[in-house]
Amino acid sequence: MPWHPLRYRHPLQPYRWSTETRVTQRRKRSTTNLRLPNISSALALRTHHDQQNTAIEVVGSSRDLDLADRLLSLSTGAFVSVQGLWQASPPGKKQSHELQAQRVTLIGAADSEKYPIQKKFQTAEYLRNVPHLRLRLPIQALLARLRSESDFLLTHFFRDRDFLRLQPPIITSSDCEGAGEVFAVAEEIAALATPGDGEQAAIREGGFFRRPTFLTVSSQLHLEAYMHEHPKVWTLSPTFRAEKSDTPRHASEFHMLEAEFRTQNLAEVMDLVEDMIRSLVQGLRKKSFLEQLMAAKTTWEQSGTDRLEGDCQHLSSRWDGLEKTSWPRITYEAAMGLLQDSVNSGESEFIHEPNKDAGLHLEHEKYIAAKVGLGQPVFVTDYPRSIKPFYMLPSASKVSQGDSAETVACFDLLLPEVCEVVGGSLREHRLQHLEAAMSRHHLDLRPAHDNSGNRSDLSTGPAGGLGGNLEWYVDLRRFGSVPHGGFGFGFDRLLCYLSGIRNIKDVIPWPRYYGKCDC
Repeated sequence: MPWHPLRYRHPLQPYRWSTETRVTQRRKRSTTNLRLPNISSALALRTHHDQQNTAIEVVGSSRDLDLADRLLSLSTGAFVSVQGLWQASPPGKKQSHELQAQRVTLIGAADSEKYPIQKKFQTAEYLRNVPHLRLRLPIQALLARLRSESDFLLTHFFRDRDFLRLQPPIITSSDCEGAGEVFAVAEEIAALATPGDGEQAAIREGGFFRRPTFLTVSSQLHLEAYMHEHPKVWTLSPTFRAEKSDTPRHASEFHMLEAEFRTQNLAEVMDLVEDMIRSLVQGLRKKSFLEQLMAAKTTWEQSGTDRLEGDCQHLSSRWDGLEKTSWPRITYEAAMGLLQDSVNSGESEFIHEPNKDAGLHLEHEKYIAAKVGLGQPVFVTDYPRSIKPFYMLPSASKVSQGDSAETVACFDLLLPEVCEVVGGSLREHRLQHLEAAMSRHHLDLRPAHDNSGNRSDLSTGPAGGLGGNLEWYVDLRRFGSVPHGGFGFGFDRLLCYLSGIRNIKDVIPWPRYYGKCDC
């Protein structure tokens, strides 16, 4: 039998033990009279809070005093090996079968008094301090299976559409977004303590790579390089943001699914995103993950250590909304009009006044998702060029206007409550227009080659050094390019939405965020 977590019951019932099992199909078989000899199972003890049909009883005889002593000496967290007979339970039991223990062997002891996860209510904040032990909780085990199955389903989705999965670099000399929220890579910790202007002075000295280097904020630029040889590419890889924010929606390390492919139509990019998420949800539903998550809601509410901050009341409707077809699409200008009309009519009062030059704040996104989506995701398209990154192509009706175009062919996908989960665009594939856009954003525009034909020296760009080296990106247009587009999809944020857990730090197994990096 497989390894199962065993749960300790009340001391008044010292010989009865139960273990959570994930073999749901096996329990449905007709095995009333089954009696199998010498069944052996390795188990991990865990505090047991309720008696549901997903438990297996491990029963010891009170006549075996040696066995009774061993059972009484066990504690939460310990691993044991149990050998015995698998047989029908007595009448009146909630489960049909139990394991009649004949031999119990302690494999790994645990000090129950020092075990950090006790049989009492413990907050999600506390559990984040012990991520290595938090992984043993049933909800974390369920989230790990959800994450694994989602990866599997997404891989099949893209493979069926002839996309090539690739592994872009984690260390890069470029800041794709240009916002400067990057982690600098230093050869030694001491280098960051350099007097003067601190971190910036240290990285300008060259360091290990002889140029400033950072942890990637996006794999988009490298995927574009792949795309010129392979028409369809994608990745699911770690991404890092040095944003000093401790909101439920932000983490410093998270996984981003990104895709690039040859296209001239923004609608094709949005269609791919819609099909991808719908296919993922349908695949997870077939594997009964919605039912498992709904059942876990009872555990969160009734048990102390297993409880996480989550909202599962509308979980089924969330999944239903993702499976519907034809998600609404609205332009940024129309969305701003809805927000302004809402303010003028007195329907809504926002902390941040709607302003087309300031972008959409979270409260604005929530309103649009609720008003336009009605339970479905909403695409918001054609944002002003001034608030978007340099690499975006002007909107379809304004491509011929070149530098005078005011909006770009892009979109954000907003989910109810969670809001932005996907961002995508068509990429500027024309050399001169790309160079003009980079100049407006004060990014490095030095020529790729000097007059002798040699590569120019690579160092920091004029925008304080954090723009990074982008001349290689210009080479992708200088030496032949093709119209293309793509998107970035916050994998962990979608898991929050699907699971009903509010805080992204509780769906990431090893959360890293401002002021926190344990283990």
